[in-house]
Amino acid sequence: MLICIPDILSKQEVADFRRIMDAESWEDGKSTAGAQSAEVKQNEQLNPDGETSRALGNRIITALSKNTLFISAAVPLHIFPPLFNRYVPGKFFGEHVDNCIRGDYLTGLRIRTDLSVTLFLSEPDEYEGGELVIEDYYGSQRVKLPAGHAVLYPSTSLHMVTPVTRGARVASFFWLQSMIKDAQARRMTFDMDLAIQELVVRLGRNDPQVRQLTNIYHNLIRHWAEL
Repeated sequence: MLICIPDILSKQEVADFRRIMDAESWEDGKSTAGAQSAEVKQNEQLNPDGETSRALGNRIITALSKNTLFISAAVPLHIFPPLFNRYVPGKFFGEHVDNCIRGDYLTGLRIRTDLSVTLFLSEPDEYEGGELVIEDYYGSQRVKLPAGHAVLYPSTSLHMVTPVTRGARVASFFWLQSMIKDAQARRMTFDMDLAIQELVVRLGRNDPQVRQLTNIYHNLIRHWAEL
């Protein structure tokens, strides 16, 4: 399941993020890569444990907590502290799969990486290349979204960032553990939630069938959720 989520951050918020990030020093991105990924990772990142990364990351998590599409699709249990990277001409990230477990030694948080998120902080016309290419059962998808928009996709997916040839591709990236471990179950509850919301618009929230489907939806979440 690959889902594009618009307007996680407003254009004003993106501009503020970029202003703060531009004043920081960037380091080699290999420091957060696994053994396999480090061999194909060529980018820069903000210090993941630095005050700036943590502060901006908290702002992203706050924004995500208010986004109903994200909550419905991800059913998040734990969100790893967001990281920030930059690709300038010649930089890329070859094909890889994200680590299955991520740990944050500052907080002690350890998560199973069910879903990966890229939140774009550069407009598409600010750079050439730099597409996120995601391959899974649904085929190969090339993603390059407006600043402030995010893409949510399975962490099991083979993916890459193509070489940047002009400008700078700036983004936040992170992982989450879902309350619903099974990807198929998560997809079904998401589809049901979307259908219910459409019926609410047409029939109203107090329609008997809408209430019944809403009860079924919550009972399925209750059945599948792991806390």
